Amino acid sequence: MTKAKILSFTKPASKTESPTVFSSVRDVKQPDINLPAELKLNTRLKMEGIYFLQQIPSKSIPCVFFDPQYRGVLDYLSYGNEGENRGRERIALVQMNDEKIREFIVEIDRILIASGHLFLWVDKFHLAQGISHWYIDTSLDVVDFIAWNKDKMGMGYRTRRYSEYLIVLQKKPKRAKGVWKIHNIPDIWTEKVNNITGVHPKPIGLQGELIKAVTNSGDIVVDPAAGSFSILEACQTRGRNFLGCDLRG
Repeated sequence: MTKAKILSFTKPASKTESPTVFSSVRDVKQPDINLPAELKLNTRLKMEGIYFLQQIPSKSIPCVFFDPQYRGVLDYLSYGNEGENRGRERIALVQMNDEKIREFIVEIDRILIASGHLFLWVDKFHLAQGISHWYIDTSLDVVDFIAWNKDKMGMGYRTRRYSEYLIVLQKKPKRAKGVWKIHNIPDIWTEKVNNITGVHPKPIGLQGELIKAVTNSGDIVVDPAAGSFSILEACQTRGRNFLGCDLRG
């Protein structure tokens, strides 16, 4: 009878020995910075956005939110309600073309610290057409994507919009461990915006959780096109400092 060959196996590493991409702490720190006197923290600044960004020191900010002002589907699809209610307000706003949006993003890239994040709001038209030309030749790369279910039907003569979209970009080097410290944020976020103010209100709860995920207490969060200043409110609820402006103040 042939003797059975005895096989030996290496003992698998324990869970504590296994590498993981998850971390509940940040090893990234915002540097101390000196801001010009006109850039007041936690204030609704009335200022042009590019000029505002140019006053911020390079490689100094861990987190920026940017909601470009464009009509998107209103421009290209002509719903027919542009002269009514909030449609009239949208048309009255100064619009950003692709060149202007890219100018904003180049400045945002400059002020972000290494591994810092840009949260970029887009509508479904720009999502389908692609936005890579906005950040080409920068240090930014797309690392995630969140759909915001507004729980309220919007415009559309084919499908009616329930969602807006948030592109998550990170400045190189791209990494999550030691940078992103909250890991239960769903990529489809439902939040109804009540008591709507402004033309493009945004979900304070979602923005607050993202701020908490990629900043430390007391850090500065920037919004160069603040609109209804929802980021200011999100910062106030999360113990962060807000620095932002809007043409209308």
